[in-house]
Amino acid sequence: MKPASTHHATFVIERHYPATPARVFKAWSDPAAKARWFSADGDWKSSGHRLDFRIGGHEHLRSTAPDGVYHIYDAHYLDLVPDQRIVYAYTMHLGETRISVSLTTVEISTAAGGTRLVFTEQGAFLDGYDNVAQREAGTHELLNSLGRSLPD
Repeated sequence: MKPASTHHATFVIERHYPATPARVFKAWSDPAAKARWFSADGDWKSSGHRLDFRIGGHEHLRSTAPDGVYHIYDAHYLDLVPDQRIVYAYTMHLGETRISVSLTTVEISTAAGGTRLVFTEQGAFLDGYDNVAQREAGTHELLNSLGRSLPD
């Protein structure tokens, strides 16, 4: 058995969306709206997305890559301020192996022409299965998808 390892890292991504803070918040809080941008893309397949968006609530998503390997995302909501802030902790699994544990804060505010979103993730990447560069790149893609999903 190889020795356990942990790499801690933080990243911050800022985005501007031409939508109101209420619309951006709804894209996170409404199950149908979130499924439009958060579920698997391309050749990936998603199943079992559940969203209980409230303090103490849980979110679960299982996604399967084209090679058949599945990933599981499990989040717990810790703090919610409508149209302003979302704080949650989540784990990622690769198959049955936990690969990371993260604390994420999404800050939403009014900005010229729409909404400023600041996404901050503090992660513990476990045993070399994942790293901050991969997670940050994936998050950029998710936030791009979020922007495309916002209705006109």
